[in-house]
Amino acid sequence: MKTGELREAAKQAQFVELAVRPRPVATSARDRSLSADDIARHPRLISCVRQQASTLLSLHAINPRLASVFATQQRWLMAHLALAQYFRSAGLAHVGELHAAKLIDAIVSHGVASRNTADAFLKEMQQYGHLQTAPAGRDRRIRPLAPTSVSIEMISAWLATHLATLDGLDGRDRRAAFQARPHAIALIHPLVADGLVRSKAIREPAPTFSLFTWLNEGGVVMDWLYAGLAEVAPDCQRIPSTVASFADLGERINLSRTHLSRKLRMAEDMGSLGWQGERGKSTMWVSAGFLYEYHSQQSIKLAIIDHAFHEGMDD
Repeated sequence: MKTGELREAAKQAQFVELAVRPRPVATSARDRSLSADDIARHPRLISCVRQQASTLLSLHAINPRLASVFATQQRWLMAHLALAQYFRSAGLAHVGELHAAKLIDAIVSHGVASRNTADAFLKEMQQYGHLQTAPAGRDRRIRPLAPTSVSIEMISAWLATHLATLDGLDGRDRRAAFQARPHAIALIHPLVADGLVRSKAIREPAPTFSLFTWLNEGGVVMDWLYAGLAEVAPDCQRIPSTVASFADLGERINLSRTHLSRKLRMAEDMGSLGWQGERGKSTMWVSAGFLYEYHSQQSIKLAIIDHAFHEGMDD
């Protein structure tokens, strides 16, 4: 074979090699993120979510008044919608704006709360300094709002906490990647908010979980119970908690002991929790059914956050 023919044969061989060589497949955010089923079945879910609950309780202790913005499921969703509107207008490069009328319309359209409730919520956020008046935009007649820097720090810490939970499940480094690009909160959080308000399971949780979501700071109560759970066999139907009394909890949250006792009794009547000895004075236990509800909610929420993280960080 002549030199020219050898060259041509080599070119053809290289072409064939490139043609048959496996090419990297572009993966979507959904392909790279964990599904709610993946998370719910994960063997490390309990330990990772227990750590998450402890961290969220620590965040609450640092700034109880700000954490009270998320006191009920309804307020939690309204706060996410407010932050999402601000972040969408801010992007990565400039200061955003939050318009009360537009936000109230979004809250009502998603069925989260009535117009009056949404308006009262916004006024309360301003009263306690969680929202502040932003510089006037093009239309001087409209006074936009903006979350304070402390509010943004709190939601960033909330997101980082959940990313750490996801990292604990699959060994990735989402939290570190987010902390290296903290301004990416403007891209990630609106997607989280979208997922939360569109999820029927989040908006309409199972009975026992729902009982606490309408309780003032009910999320704190559930995190408090979960963080204190003992290590037990997977088939255990009553999981004891290290919590021996709820008197100290009532002192740390904006909730009367009478109201807390009433809600706990309702959960007890549903068979979701109880006491190993005298009611209110002995070690508490929670049922496997209540844990299933809690894990389901956490799994759905974490899956929404994971998908939002991958999609947002790709931008």
